[in-house]
Amino acid sequence: MSWSPRQKRFGLIAGGVLVLSVAAAFVLNAFQSNLVFFFTPTQILNGEAPTNKTFRIGGMVKAESLKREGTEVSFVVTDTAKDITVRYTGLLPDLFKEGKGVVAQGKLNDQGEMIAAEVLAKHDENYMPPEAQHALDKAAQARAAQSVKP
Repeated sequence: MSWSPRQKRFGLIAGGVLVLSVAAAFVLNAFQSNLVFFFTPTQILNGEAPTNKTFRIGGMVKAESLKREGTEVSFVVTDTAKDITVRYTGLLPDLFKEGKGVVAQGKLNDQGEMIAAEVLAKHDENYMPPEAQHALDKAAQARAAQSVKP
């Protein structure tokens, strides 16, 4: 059987589209598997965070909540409305301090604590991750609204 030039061209175009589709599927799959969402302690305790998936928690490190045992560290992240305990093994960033902003990435365990694989601290005096600032603002608004109610 002999292929006409038109059939050859169509075959090449169809093959190119197929290759591009497969490449796009691989890229989208890689992007989806590396996508990490951000949640506040309130959202996590309301059940909005994924189970058995990595995500980020952000807020403030609660004062006097930092406990160290060798390289194992635990601290409480708060959005001023709710608190979540974070456990981390490793060295904390130099700028990590109680009462300052933090973002931790990891998974929740069965006790509702985050087991962090990474802890990030703010990088200057005035910086806070936008998501964490938004969460703190929302929590403050909710507290103000409740204090107004009779």
